[in-house]
Amino acid sequence: QVQLVESGGGLVQAGGSLRLSCAASAGTFSVYGMGWFRQTPGKEREFVAAINWSGGVTNYADSVKGRFTISRDNAKNTVFLQMDSLKDEETAVYYCAVRRRGATAAILINYDYWGQGTQVTVSS
Repeated sequence: QVQLVESGGGLVQAGGSLRLSCAASAGTFSVYGMGWFRQTPGKEREFVAAINWSGGVTNYADSVKGRFTISRDNAKNTVFLQMDSLKDEETAVYYCAVRRRGATAAILINYDYWGQGTQVTVSS
């Protein structure tokens, strides 16, 4: 069992930045792929970004490419999501997830454990 705790959400103006963090419980974090997803009420949870076990491979949703950056610190069992130039339509609960494979993935069912989510609100 892997426990994930997200932090760093909050209120930001459109065009601003936030940095989300996701701390994982101890274990074999360094061999797991990690991802960030987001969800708004009434909509399906959607893929945002993913990173492989080493941090050497990343994938992004087209809508966030060039503005968001996913990274990880395996020594601290933590994955980050730097979000710049935020748009008001990106208001959502952001979730991190871990998959017990090292490669990246953009599909929810490929992930095994989820955090509780952190609210990001972008005001226009």
